[in-house]
Amino acid sequence: MTIRTLTTAALAAGALVLAAGTTATASTHSTTSPTNGTSTTATEPQLINDADLKAETITMGGATVLPTTRTIPHWFGRTTDPTNGVSYGYNMVGADPHSCSGAACDVTIKVDITPIKVVMGGMTFDGSGVVDPTLASPQFATNDYGSTPAATNSSFAKGPGGLLSQADAGVPLQLQDATMRAQFAKTGASGYHLRLEPNVLAPVTITVPSNQGSLIQSGRGVIGGNVDVGWWSAQINNLETSADPTHLPLYLTDNIFLHTSNDPTECCIIGYHGTKAAGDRLGNGKTQGNAPVQTFAWASYVRPGFYSRANGGANWALQDIHAISHEIAEWADDPFVNNTVNPWLTPTAPQYGCTGVLETGDPVVSIGFAMGSNTAFQGPNPNGTQSADGYYHPEDEALLPWFLRLPSLATGSEANQTSPGGRYTLMGDLNPFPGFRAPATGC
Repeated sequence: MTIRTLTTAALAAGALVLAAGTTATASTHSTTSPTNGTSTTATEPQLINDADLKAETITMGGATVLPTTRTIPHWFGRTTDPTNGVSYGYNMVGADPHSCSGAACDVTIKVDITPIKVVMGGMTFDGSGVVDPTLASPQFATNDYGSTPAATNSSFAKGPGGLLSQADAGVPLQLQDATMRAQFAKTGASGYHLRLEPNVLAPVTITVPSNQGSLIQSGRGVIGGNVDVGWWSAQINNLETSADPTHLPLYLTDNIFLHTSNDPTECCIIGYHGTKAAGDRLGNGKTQGNAPVQTFAWASYVRPGFYSRANGGANWALQDIHAISHEIAEWADDPFVNNTVNPWLTPTAPQYGCTGVLETGDPVVSIGFAMGSNTAFQGPNPNGTQSADGYYHPEDEALLPWFLRLPSLATGSEANQTSPGGRYTLMGDLNPFPGFRAPATGC
């Protein structure tokens, strides 16, 4: 079958071994074609050819905020794009790096992690089983970002590492903290931080009806769940009713994908972030300008071998926290899903077409680096090949200067590793594609 694409960027994966330790067995179910109403019987899991396997995420909703809005800490900036003379405004999470001082520059935000157990097609994909690996990952644990042992090469495979955020060498940082510090050249002895404090909530169970999802399998035998995006989003919206608007709710799944257009072949979304106005919650309009706006994210933990080929081959970085890092980074740079920029296009992610959104992960999907020590799910793939390599694989992130077409000497980002001026992505010179050694180009 043909697996096509959607809009934004991220990743995901599935595993042949269930969270409970049992192995997958094939099943059949009847489905009705959304186009002609013909009933067919499909055998699950359905094999996806590697050439058709794409990874994407989307955004949900969007909301306008006021200075009095009850939501996560954020700041507003405005910069003129020199290529078109347009001044673009943007909200970002944390403290304003250009005006904060002292302790106000160090912001901590609670991340309420809700693991989701997904039951479908005779299998259980238990998000509780990936909580500990996520907490131990660079997303929440601290590491030294001065260098990395490996990074994506020009074939999207595993290549050599080197200096990464060299100005922060020796400073223990979480991944998003390191990214924001590099983005605004607040490195070294700077007191600027955006820290994430994880808070694990009780798991919830979602049972997917047979007409809303099916099982799919990669060429290395790794299985995932493929769920309709509209149906899935309704379930997440139901969970949002009890969320705290000053926290980031993160809904965590293991090996779950989404499809669009009521068509399982229109796959695979593996994460999204979003925002919605949550209502005044006081009744009768008694918010006094202090109505809550809720940000949130859903992402799947990427099992090795779904996207990542064996022995550091293509899509090497598309495993473990790649999707999670993508969504949290995009939340940090576009928390209310309303930051727009001069439309851009990149050959590294043609699935997004010409887009004017400030979504930091989209341009660099499948590009990443090695960080930390990963002991979870490091065995061979079901077909006997080996994709796991003992590291976590955060995604590279395009930084604000890339989107705003600023020259490298005026970016305000951390200096590149080897060339003069600032960098356009977190990986800097380690990103092997010429399009990220210069500002974004138009469509």
